[in-house]
Parts: sequence; C-alpha cells; structure tokens
Amino acid sequence: MRILAAMSGGVDSAVAAARAVDAGHDVVGVHLALSTAPGALRTGSRGCCSKEDAGDARRAADVLGIPFYVWDFAERFKEDVIDDFVASYAAGETPNPCLRCNEKIKFSALADRAAALGFDAVATGHYARLENGTLRRAVDGDKDQSYVLGVLTADQLSRAMFPVGDTPKDRIREEAAERGLAVADKPDSHDICFIPSGDTRAFLGAHIGVRPGSVVDADSGKILAEHEGVHGFTIGQRKGLGVEGPAADGRPRYVTAIEPETGTVRVGSAANLDVWFISAERAVWTSGQVPEAPLECTVQVRAHGGLAEAVAEAVDGGIAIMLRQPLTGVAKGQAVVLYRPDSGGDVVLGSGTIAGTGNTPNPL
Repeated sequence: MRILAAMSGGVDSAVAAARAVDAGHDVVGVHLALSTAPGALRTGSRGCCSKEDAGDARRAADVLGIPFYVWDFAERFKEDVIDDFVASYAAGETPNPCLRCNEKIKFSALADRAAALGFDAVATGHYARLENGTLRRAVDGDKDQSYVLGVLTADQLSRAMFPVGDTPKDRIREEAAERGLAVADKPDSHDICFIPSGDTRAFLGAHIGVRPGSVVDADSGKILAEHEGVHGFTIGQRKGLGVEGPAADGRPRYVTAIEPETGTVRVGSAANLDVWFISAERAVWTSGQVPEAPLECTVQVRAHGGLAEAVAEAVDGGIAIMLRQPLTGVAKGQAVVLYRPDSGGDVVLGSGTIAGTGNTPNPL
C-alpha cells in the first residue's frame, strides 16, 4: 500500500511512520504547515507548526529513508479550525479544536489530497486502534485519543491508520530512541496548538473584542459583576468569574449557563451543573449505519473524563441521550462520543455536537 504519513515533528507520528515502513508499505512523509506565522518558535510543550517542528519531522524522515514534503494548509486550518473556534466561543459554546482539525483537516482535506495523488491511506500518531474498520480506544488509556477521532465517518476511517495505538507511550519513546530518532525525548504538545501563550481568554478577546455583559446569580437574578464578553467563560468554570467571594452559604460559584444574545453569564452552586439529558446535532455513526432503535452506551463529553452510562437514540440527524448518572460541566459545542459498553467501553459507536442539555432525572 502507498501510505502518506502525517509527521507533526513529534515522537508519536515519527514512530507511526517508522512502523508503516516496517510493515512493507511505500511511505511518504508530509508535514502540515498550519500556522499563519510559520516562523514562530515552539515554547517547550506549547506551539505547533514551527520551524523546529518541521525540521524535526524532516530529520525523522531522513532517518527512516522516506521522501518528505511540507504541505501548506494554513488557510484551510484558519477557516475550518481557528475561525470555527472563535465563532463557537462567541456563541457561548465550548468547542474542541483538535476534534475539528481531525474532522476537517487531517482526515478530510489531507486525506482527499492523498487519495487524489494515489495514496491508499493516511497514517498518524494518534493513540487509537482500528480493527476491521472499527474504531477502538488505545491500549494506553492515559493517552487515548479515540474521543477526538469520534467525529470520523466510516469512509474517513477506511482511509486511516493509527500504528501506535496498540502500545503504551513509554514504549513508543523507547522505540524512538532505539531507532535513532532525535524526537524520542521531545515534550508532548499541550493546550491549544495555535495559542502558544496558553492564554485562551486573551486570544479570544483579540479576535472577538469587547462585548460587555453581566454575571448574574442563577437563583436570585442579582447582578454580581460585569464582564467583557461571554467568550471568557465556559460551563462549570469556577475561577476568573470576577465575583467577590463565594455565595452567601459559603460555597463556591460555578458558571451554570451562558446566554450570548444578552451577554448574561449565570453562576450558581455545583448542584445546578447536573445534566441528565443531552441533545446532540450533526450525528456521525462510525459504522456508516444509523441505529434503528435506542441503544445502551457509555458516553464521554470531554477528551479526558466525563463518562456516564446512557441510552441513546438517533433523532432527525442528531442524537437524544438519556443519562443513567448525571454529568457536570457539559457545554454546548462540545462533542459527545458514544462507546459500546459490552466491548469493555472501548468501541466507538458515533458522536454528535452538544446542542442542549436537561437537568431533570430520567425514569430509566
């Protein structure tokens, strides 16, 4: 098979490319230039698409003896990931840009170009497993990335390879060192790749500007503070509310609702965060088949954590999900990914984008 190996400049994608070579595939390495400021330098574990990353990817390809290219996807990345991220926060949502990048860039724009050039699949360093077209969690649960891959369609999965998903991260680093790859000890990237400073609020403020509003007590309706934009808040947030001290009962306050139309941010007790029902739109079923009946599943609403047993039903292109245990910190714009419980909870069934929630317990 002809394999296009997406090489970010990190250890995971380098070992993924190496394993594709070992498997006897005809492999070509490609680094995606996604930054509109490609001269920017990485700061420790923050930043991406820097000259350092491109250089690290090229050196890894040289060690492996494979051709290497840099493809410019900066404009597409800005439109489909960065602009989407900003617009979602402006609408009071909490998006996951890594998920959107997988959906729109790596397994859409990149995979389409690869197919046009005669490649059979794209190999990446994601921690997940593919078995006969079925997407599963990685062996290393701490590094599992199946959640951010849950938006991929059956067709996209048919053109994907995840060579490192069957191995713990520590062993991947050891293997990289054994292969003579200089990235063996390179720090993993953290936070949002296109915000190297790590200051998401400042980044959003620079793109959205000041849109004043009020922080309001969810129970009394009393105005507690003023703010410069709903983009500075997310559901479940406890710090940085601009409110003096805890509630009257001495308990901390949390963001419980965001109303972008009025600029209102409501804060209340932890009890106000319990969610028992989730409605999701833009449903994707990784098998390619929409389930005809309600199904038992385990749902995940964040990249790490946020798990609950549930019953999900396909409804008008979306998903209605009734939880058996409440979840907290569930925000619009996040993805909800469904796993099959009888598989040990590691087979991905599908996903949707959270459009609404309910806090009334369901009679399940």
